[in-house]
Amino acid sequence: MKFIKTNGLTLHVSDTGLPDGPALVFINSLGTDFRIWSQVVGEFEPFYRVIRYDKRGHGLSDAPAGPYSLQQHIGDLHELLEKLGIEKVAICGVSVGGMIAQGYCAQHPERVSGLVLSDTAAKIGTAELWNDRIEKVRQGGISKIADAILERWFSAEFIVQRKVELNGWRNMLIRTPVEGYAGTCAAIRDADLTESTRSITVPTLAVGGDQDGATPPDVVRTLTDLMPNSMFKLIENSGHLPSIEQPRIFTGYVNSFLRESGIV
Repeated sequence: MKFIKTNGLTLHVSDTGLPDGPALVFINSLGTDFRIWSQVVGEFEPFYRVIRYDKRGHGLSDAPAGPYSLQQHIGDLHELLEKLGIEKVAICGVSVGGMIAQGYCAQHPERVSGLVLSDTAAKIGTAELWNDRIEKVRQGGISKIADAILERWFSAEFIVQRKVELNGWRNMLIRTPVEGYAGTCAAIRDADLTESTRSITVPTLAVGGDQDGATPPDVVRTLTDLMPNSMFKLIENSGHLPSIEQPRIFTGYVNSFLRESGIV
């Protein structure tokens, strides 16, 4: 565990695995921190330098006043990689983390060896949806909408059978700073990466949970229409966060993709 100053903010960072190996960065979703990757990173640490970080407004990183822009999130990632001395990287991002990955790759294609885009899209939701969520969070806190969010994050089976885990992830969600959550909602609201994502030519794996209520599989699949060197894999019995709900299947897909693409 370490803390690194980027763009005037303190970011919480994990830097593990093979110090001189190919770099693999994981970027978390709205309302989560880098612990969502805990069940999968062990599969990659023997072969990669594995970087995880809490994006601005989340986890133990600073939560400055919002609204944020996606460009700020992209800039944070860029400066973080500079500080870590990483010149080439594969990026695995979920939800808004996948949007950050797309934006970074479009702006710095020479620095990206491959992408894993989990449960994300080039544009997510509508301005009305995000404005409504921002208003509810600012008025009543994240706990007011937490149960509805969890229903999109996880499958019905997970919600019924894994209640202790569900409560733990709920705790993570509602302890996200309101400024960080609302600020990142604004970043998603204002971002449309459709045109810039068309320029991405690096090997890309898009994955989606079959029960994802936030970015359903058909939404995720649209990424393969934009990127010529991409493929889609469906993860069954999973909602929005397959790294938590189906870690074995998720790591299997990602491992195969990285090896077949020559990234390790």
